[in-house]
Amino acid sequence: MNEARLLIVDSDAARRAGYPAMLEGVTHGAIDLQVVEDAKSARSLLAEDGIDALVIAIHSPDDDAVALLAEVRRDATDLPLVVIAGGTTLTAIAGDPAVGDAALANIETLTEPLPSGALSATLGRLLAERRYGAERELLRRQIERPYSFDDIIGACPEMRKVFETINQVAASGVDVLVVGDTGTGKELVARSIHGRSRRADKPFVPVDCGAIPENLLEAEFFGHEKGAFTGADNRSIGLLEFANGGTFFLDELGELPLLMQAKLLRTLQERRIRRVGGRQEIEVDVRIVAATGRDLDAMVAQGKFRKDLYYRINVVRIDLPPLSARGDDLGLLAEYFAVKYSREMQRPLAGITPEAYQVLSHYRWPGNVRELQNVIRRAIALSSGTMIGLDDLPDAIVVSSGADRMAAGDSPGGYFELRDQHLAKFERQYLSELLRRHDGDVKSAAQEAQLPRGTLYRLLKNHAMDAGRFR
Repeated sequence: MNEARLLIVDSDAARRAGYPAMLEGVTHGAIDLQVVEDAKSARSLLAEDGIDALVIAIHSPDDDAVALLAEVRRDATDLPLVVIAGGTTLTAIAGDPAVGDAALANIETLTEPLPSGALSATLGRLLAERRYGAERELLRRQIERPYSFDDIIGACPEMRKVFETINQVAASGVDVLVVGDTGTGKELVARSIHGRSRRADKPFVPVDCGAIPENLLEAEFFGHEKGAFTGADNRSIGLLEFANGGTFFLDELGELPLLMQAKLLRTLQERRIRRVGGRQEIEVDVRIVAATGRDLDAMVAQGKFRKDLYYRINVVRIDLPPLSARGDDLGLLAEYFAVKYSREMQRPLAGITPEAYQVLSHYRWPGNVRELQNVIRRAIALSSGTMIGLDDLPDAIVVSSGADRMAAGDSPGGYFELRDQHLAKFERQYLSELLRRHDGDVKSAAQEAQLPRGTLYRLLKNHAMDAGRFR
C-alpha cells in the first residue's frame, strides 16, 4: 500500500516528539511523517510536492505559521489542512485579512488542548476523502482517454472502427443495424448513437423482441384502444408512439415473428401506426437502431426473416467483435471494472494479481464484456484482500482457462515465470499509457502514479523506455 505523506509544523518541541505515537494507524497503513519546527522548513518540503495532508500548529496570532496558512490556502486549495490553535488565537486568525473567514471555512480546526484521538480521526477522514476523490478523478480520466468512447471502453482497431462509424452516422438520422454476440455491448452502441444525435433530448426506448410474448407484441409496439381485446380496459399508447421524436431500439431483432416483421416494415415505410382496435392512423417520427446476435443473411435465405425489412433497417451496419478477439482491451476493461465496482462497493482494491490476470487473458469469454463485468464484480464482493486473486475467480473460469491453454499447445510455465512475464508486460503497457497522457512529463506522471520520480526513472530504464519520445 502507498504511504500517506503527512507534514506537521509545530514550534513546540515536546509535542513534536509525541506526534508519531499520536498518529499511529491514522491511515490503517504506512505513513511517511515529517515534523518540522518552523514555516521555512515546511515551505521547503511543500515545494517538493507529494504531501497528502498538512497540520499547522499556531501558538499566537503573530506566529509565522499564520503566513504559511495563508500561502497554502492560496496556492494549494485542495490540500487537506488541519490547524491546531487555542480558541482566542483562532478568533484572531479569522480577523486577519491575509487569512479571513473564507479560508478558515475550508480548513479543519482543532482547539487546544487536543482531545485524545482527535487529530488521528480528523486526518484519517481527510485522507480517505482525498483518496476517494482521486479514484473518482481516475474514473473520469479513463472515460475521457483515447481508448474510451462515451461509456464504451476499447483500443483495438475493430473498436476504433466502431467509434468512427458511430461518429459518422449519429447525426445523420439513418437507421442502423448493430451486429454482435451476446454481451458485446450492442445497447451501449445504440445509446451512444442516440446521445450524439439531434434526438438526444427525446426518448430512447429499448425493447427486447425476444422477451415479449408473441400474442402481446402488436399491442406493445402499436398500443391499443379501449375494448380492443379482453382485458383492454383503457386506451394505451405503444412503445413506437412513446418513442416519437426519439430512438426506438429493437434488441434481438432476429427473434421478431414474421407477422410482426411485416407490420414493422409498413410502419417504417409510412412512419404511421394504428393502435390495435383503432381506425385512426398516427404519425410517428422515430429512428430505428436494431441489434442482433443472429446471422440475418442466413435467416433471409431460409425465409425466416423478411428480405425487405432487412434491407430497410440495414442502412448502416456496425459489427462488434467478441471480447476474445479484442486483444489488450481485456486488460483495459478488467481494470476499469475493478476500479468502478470497488468504489461502488467501498472496497479498497489495488488491482488484479498477475496470476488472476493470466487466467482472465486465456479464457474464451463466451459471454463477452458482460461476463467479464459480472466476474469482476463477483470477485470484488468475495475478495478478502486488496487484490483480486485466483481464489476470487469462479472455478469454472480457472479450469476452462487452463484447458484452453493446453489445447492450444501453450506450455503454462512455472509460477514465477508467469508472474515475471505478466509483470513486465503490465509495466510496459502502464508506463507507455502514463507517459502518453502526460506528454512525456516525468514529474506529473510520477504524481499520478504515486511514485517517487527516482523510482519511475528506474522503471523506465529497466524497460529501455525514453520519456522524450512521448513529447
